[in-house]
Parts: sequence; C-alpha cells; structure tokens
Amino acid sequence: MLSNSTRRWLAGLGVAGAFVAASATPAFAAAPQVELGLYFSDTTIATNSDGKIGDSRIFSTAPTVLHDVAVRYDFSDLADKVTVGEESGSDCTTPSKYVLLCTSFFDVEVYEWGSTGFFDVQLKTTSKAKDGDAGTLKVTMTAAGYEPVSHSAKIRVGEGVDLAAGPETKTSAAPGSAFTTAATVSNAGETTAKGAVAVFYNDYGLNAAKHFSNCTYVGDELRTCTFDEELPAGSSFTASLPYVLGVDTYAPSSKYGEIIWMTPAEFEDFQQDVGFNQATIGQPGTDGELVLTPVPGKATAQGFQADRRPENNGTIFTVTATGKNGTDLEALGTSVTGTAGATVKAPFGLRNNGPATLDYNRAGSSVTYLSFDVPQGTTAVAVPENCITRNGDQWGEPGEPGQRHYFCYFDSVLKAGDSAMLDFSLRIDKVIANATGPVKINVTCQCDGGFTRDLKPANDTAEVVVNAAPGGEGGHAGGGQEGDGGSLPITGSNTALIAGVGVLLLAAGFGGYVVSRRRKTRFVA
Repeated sequence: MLSNSTRRWLAGLGVAGAFVAASATPAFAAAPQVELGLYFSDTTIATNSDGKIGDSRIFSTAPTVLHDVAVRYDFSDLADKVTVGEESGSDCTTPSKYVLLCTSFFDVEVYEWGSTGFFDVQLKTTSKAKDGDAGTLKVTMTAAGYEPVSHSAKIRVGEGVDLAAGPETKTSAAPGSAFTTAATVSNAGETTAKGAVAVFYNDYGLNAAKHFSNCTYVGDELRTCTFDEELPAGSSFTASLPYVLGVDTYAPSSKYGEIIWMTPAEFEDFQQDVGFNQATIGQPGTDGELVLTPVPGKATAQGFQADRRPENNGTIFTVTATGKNGTDLEALGTSVTGTAGATVKAPFGLRNNGPATLDYNRAGSSVTYLSFDVPQGTTAVAVPENCITRNGDQWGEPGEPGQRHYFCYFDSVLKAGDSAMLDFSLRIDKVIANATGPVKINVTCQCDGGFTRDLKPANDTAEVVVNAAPGGEGGHAGGGQEGDGGSLPITGSNTALIAGVGVLLLAAGFGGYVVSRRRKTRFVA
C-alpha cells in the first residue's frame, strides 16, 4: 500500500497511471495544526449567455486529506440577477432559493498550492439582469475536524461581446535570430467591444525584442498587452510582435506561445487571481505603444462564442528552432571527510554545460532523473523531498532517510550554465577508506520528462566519496567537483519562471498546464 505522499510523488512524475490509481488510500488522521483556505475567482458574466463555469480552490498549510467535505454557495446578494447551479459531476442540493450546497462522497486531497476540480458550478445571468449589476457570492467550506472557511467573490454582469482569437500561426528561426508573430483578434459578435487585453504564456527562449508601453514584461518574457481601441462588430485587428529566439534554445525543437484574449472587465478578474496567487504580470515597457491595426474582411468566430464560451479566446503560435544546439548535462559529485559517528553534508547533483537550456516547463516534467547509491559505512539521515527509494515496483516515501538507493527528479527548466544540487546528510557509521556512492544522471524512468540526447554521455556519472577526517577531526565536505561543498548561491530563476507563467495560465483558465510541484533543489548560477 502506498502512502498519500508517495502516490502524489508518482502521479506528479506521470508514472504509469494504473499503478498509482490502483493503490488504496490509507486512513488519515487530521492534524489540528493544519489550516485550510478557500478561494473562488471574481467573475464577470455576459448577459444573454450560457454563463461561466467556476469552482472552489481549496488550500491547506500542509498536505492533508479531508473527509465529509461540503461547499455552500450563497448568492442571495445576487438575487434575481445571477443564478448558481449544479454543474455536471457535482452533487448539489438547494436548501433555500438562493443557496446551493454541494457535497462530496469521497475524500479530498488538498495541498499547499491548492486543489481544484471539486464542486463545479455554473454561474448564469437571469432575464432580469442588466449591464452593471454586481454582487457578492459567499462561498463556505466545511470538513470533518476543521472550522468552516469562507471566501467572498465579486460577481459582475456585463454586456455580451464575442472576442475571437486569430488562427494558429507557424514560423521558424535559428537560436539567436529575430522573428515576428501576430496577435490577431476579431469581434465576431454584434456589439462593439470597448477595448481588449491579450495575455501571453510563452515558452522559455521566446524573448521580446521590444518592450512596449502598453504591455507588461518579466525580464524579456511578454506577459500582457492592453489595447484601448474599440473593436466594432465584424471587425478584425492585428499587432506585430517582434521576438528574438534565445541563443540557448535547444535545436531542433519546437517552441510554443499562447495568446488569450479578454475584455477589460475579465482582465480585472484575472489580475485579482494573479495577485491572490502572489504572482505578477510584470512591468510596462518603454519602447512606445503597440498598436492594433485593422485587418480587411469580416470577422468569423472559431466555432464558439467568445465570452459565452471562452474556448475561442485563445490561439497558439509555433516557432520551429532550426539548426543544431544541444546540451551537455554533467553529473557532479563531492568528497566528504569525518570521524565515525559524525554527520556530514554531501552536496551533489548536475550542471548544464550548455550550450542549450533544457525547458520542459509546458509539460511540467523533470529535465532529467538521477540515481544515487549511499556509500558503504554511511547512513542517509536527511534526504531531499524530491528523492525517493525504489526497489523494483516497490516505492518508499519522498525524503525517507535510512535507505541505500535513491531516485531523484528536478525542476522543469535548467538553464545553460546553471547547476541543480541535492543536499544529503550522511552519518558516518564506520570509516571505510574511499567509500564511494555512485551518482548517475539521465537514468531511465517510465515517467514524463527525462533527457536522452546528452552531448557527452561520458560525464553522466560521478561519485560521492567518504574518507576519514585528517587528524581525526570532525566531518566536513571538501574537494568535490563543485568546490568546497559549502553554501552555494541560489539564482532562483528557474522556480520563479515556473511559478509565474504557471499561475498566469491557471488563472486564465486556458490550456492543460499544472503548476509544477515544489521541489527541494538548489539552483546555482
């Protein structure tokens, strides 16, 4: 039987789903120190539309399993303006006219970054609703053993428009070269749209060549562009976006960018989501204004109506990176010394020697996998959470000490020149001369991600070597391939990238991206 933490670990790596799903969920005792949180997005709904689907996002200060969960939606402040109804897959009742109560017959696993997909509801305007109506939706969750938690969301009624994104586009470029792509939007409805906002989710390496004043950026990553122009019914507009493909882009490969169009009111809701998730849309540029220019011809929808069914609000552009630009991942070992009974820190891991950055951010998978065998005469007493024991089909606990063999994963992006280090603490039970623990990277795994096209496979192995301390002194790390093994600087660039764009995409509700798991890995420039 696998524990909850092991099941989450395996599922996060994309390990064979049947294996994970078949494992029973063990009994769980709620820890009183765990606190719960609840969030429901502010939402703007178009009149005379099918409304929008929303769900509650449940948080906890530590991973936990909730029993007897119920969520109560009180929309009395929106009486006769907006209805909140049961969505397919939810089990809900209406104890009173303006209250919807949804319950779960199953246990609910909750994590620090939030769990969604429970208690979906449909928000629709009534025939009496009019543009400018607004009110509060009060959402309250109860679970066995916990105090109720509540959140109030702002619900607004707006004039219905139909923004439709332009068609998918494709181009090609060599690493380091310039290219352009178009951000195109059409008003396929019958009402003039009063402005539009584009939200971008671009892969690493799609660097903005200009920073426009009505767009926002994090570094060279384009996040949003706001346009005040009115878009008459039946019109189409486009803007030309200049980019430079990063010199460290892996090639040949494909890079993707996504553009999601919103009304200004929907963008205000989106910004609330971004702020709640402690992310950022970035800062405005200084290179002048990016202007939408009219496109001849009548606008047509992409199969759905934009604000009523926002699936047609998004489009994708693909950039094929041409040429050859590969990656050399090098395993990094270390040497530690100490007396019997001493505990020593043993930092080891890998470095991306370039020239290309590895970017698996869109899939959220690990750039590579590493195996480590603990040296004879020592015991692992502190293990990173992104390392687990594996013996055939038998899996241990993430971060479980006292085992002999470990299998570790890393983040989804490792820039050229950066290192990713693992911090193990080893207790020296018996001093054995040159006790060696092999470190191997790019090991095979029946899971997502991994790297198999290393430019120099010969440096994919390293060693953690343990010896007696000179003169019988206490243990220390030193002499390893990564220097003296002491504190190493942290760039933070990779995790910031993952958190930023991941939250933006989740808040926009577009695509299938899931924010990557929190990983105990140090990144070294």
